[in-house]
Amino acid sequence: MLLGFATASIAQTTAPTQPKPKAAKKATTTTTKATTTGPTKKDGTPDMRYKANKEAAKPAGPLKKDGTPDKRYKANKPAATTAPASK
Repeated sequence: MLLGFATASIAQTTAPTQPKPKAAKKATTTTTKATTTGPTKKDGTPDMRYKANKEAAKPAGPLKKDGTPDKRYKANKPAATTAPASK
């Protein structure tokens, strides 16, 4: 039994580790840069602290009581992509 414990303890020791090679910096994901009239953040998205950017983000049509756009109206629906029908 003593021999079994000695073998198990030797098997669990790790070999000296080699230093890991330094990896290159991760590429940042590209975001869609919106064209705004106001200032933008470093990543290109509009900075919503400014009034010009807040007004550009407002929906064109009527709103519901909670402030979200009412999707029953055409002005608030997203532009649908029309794909040709294949037969």
